[in-house]
Amino acid sequence: MSETRRLLETSAALSQLLRAHGIPHALYGSILTAVLSNKSHCDEIFCIVEGGQNQPHAFRRVRDALAGNVDFTITHSPWTNRLHVSYRRFIPAIEIEILPAGETGPRHLDSTTVMKMQGLPFLTISEFIRSKLKTWMMYACNRGPCYSFFAANNQDSRAEDRDAQDICYVLSRYWNRVDINRIPEPDMNHFVSRNTSVGPAWAAVRRRYGMYVRSKHGFGL
Repeated sequence: MSETRRLLETSAALSQLLRAHGIPHALYGSILTAVLSNKSHCDEIFCIVEGGQNQPHAFRRVRDALAGNVDFTITHSPWTNRLHVSYRRFIPAIEIEILPAGETGPRHLDSTTVMKMQGLPFLTISEFIRSKLKTWMMYACNRGPCYSFFAANNQDSRAEDRDAQDICYVLSRYWNRVDINRIPEPDMNHFVSRNTSVGPAWAAVRRRYGMYVRSKHGFGL
């Protein structure tokens, strides 16, 4: 069984438990591009869970939903405030990190921010790009003076490259499903200046919304 299929089966089991408890959630990470491209290998998957306001924190909701389930174990790291769930039906176990909605992705997970693929909830194309772009910008804007020297062996650099690849893949193929109102324009312009191959797709999005397309990145008017 491929790694992507293992991740999807784990996600289905987790999603079933969350749905049973009425907890809005959505899958996020490179798992989306793996599904869209029929890629057999994937090593990044998260589950964004809604919480807060009149509801308990997302972590608490997940712990309550999985309580007593023999297939899942929960690991909470208070020092880093991270929560992982492990699906033990596979060997080795499959691990998914839980992310609170609003900290990653939109605050509310509903029909405007979540789409169904293969029967599972994923962030929409626009929300996926928005979230990946936010993370990419954090890496791109926080480089130290020694970044270029250590980049080849730097974990953050690899994560930045993966985010860039995901954005380029999704934007170039699904630009006509992008809601430009959900994409921070200055951030995307900076991204395009560093990843010029996706320039035509971003220009197409802007034209679709009747916006002037600058030519300084070489992708026309």
